[in-house]
Amino acid sequence: MIGENKEYTIKLIPQDGGTVHSVKLPASLLKYGLASLGVGAMLLVGAFSYAVYSMFHAQSDASEMEELRQVNSIQQEQLLQLAKKANALQDQMEQLKQTEDEIRRMSGASPAADLMQAPESQLPDQLPDGESGAKDGAGQTAAHDGQGGPYVAPDVYNVSQVLDMVEKGLAMRRASLEQLRAELKNQREQMVPLFGQYAGIPGLSGNMPSIWPANGEVSSPYGLRWGGTDFHPGMDIANDMGTPIVATADGMVTVAGWNSGGYGNMVDIDHGNGIMTRYGHGSQVVVSAGQYVRKGQLIMYMGSTGFSTGPHVHYEVHVDGQTVNPVSYLW
Repeated sequence: MIGENKEYTIKLIPQDGGTVHSVKLPASLLKYGLASLGVGAMLLVGAFSYAVYSMFHAQSDASEMEELRQVNSIQQEQLLQLAKKANALQDQMEQLKQTEDEIRRMSGASPAADLMQAPESQLPDQLPDGESGAKDGAGQTAAHDGQGGPYVAPDVYNVSQVLDMVEKGLAMRRASLEQLRAELKNQREQMVPLFGQYAGIPGLSGNMPSIWPANGEVSSPYGLRWGGTDFHPGMDIANDMGTPIVATADGMVTVAGWNSGGYGNMVDIDHGNGIMTRYGHGSQVVVSAGQYVRKGQLIMYMGSTGFSTGPHVHYEVHVDGQTVNPVSYLW
């Protein structure tokens, strides 16, 4: 058919009037060329659009990742602060326990029952070889404070464990303090009748033991100790060598000097009405038998004579020949 052989002529005419060139293109070739050009343009536009979309999507992903990193960083910082607070609470719980233990030692109350360690009253204060603990080269008690283990960054799980421990420890400490309060209240109630019994006798108040014989800590209370293998008939108050020891009430010194039964340098004072006090392990006695002393008067200096592991005073209260808990006579 004539239409199928249709051609198009393209003339190229130079501006300077030179030779005119003619290019003849079949109609079918021109159609294919225009179609290819259209398809190429569409592909180019599609590729450009996809590139622009990918770029914006990547920027959005990067923005989201940065936002997630910031959120994670904030959460990690918050977790670290929570871990520090949990550690501070743990330290405060330990300090509270140490304070309670000190109050118990000073008051002569029974040691706290702790699930984490044995009561101190069940631990011997003297080892079989006569040593009270590990010594360093200078003869001083060696301090043991070694620490170690792998580094583990705090996470939600282990911080929760610490907070759970603090919660349980708080419940235990509350119960222990309630028990201590009841024990001290009971001791006070037991003391009132003893003082009231002699309240009507003139001048007798000074003859009733009522003060501490020395400053210091109660290193061994009255009662059973060392796992029940020994009965302690008094209370030990420990302090530095040479700490003053005073009479706890007015009375007559009946014994002043060396005792071979384990008390070392010892002083006994008779306060009348069947009450007597005893002070042992002094380094130096400054009163004599037959001397009358007043409450608070110096009678000897703290030492470590006799059966002793370190400087302290062993203080006893006797009522009608029987030892009683000295705590009942301390105000």
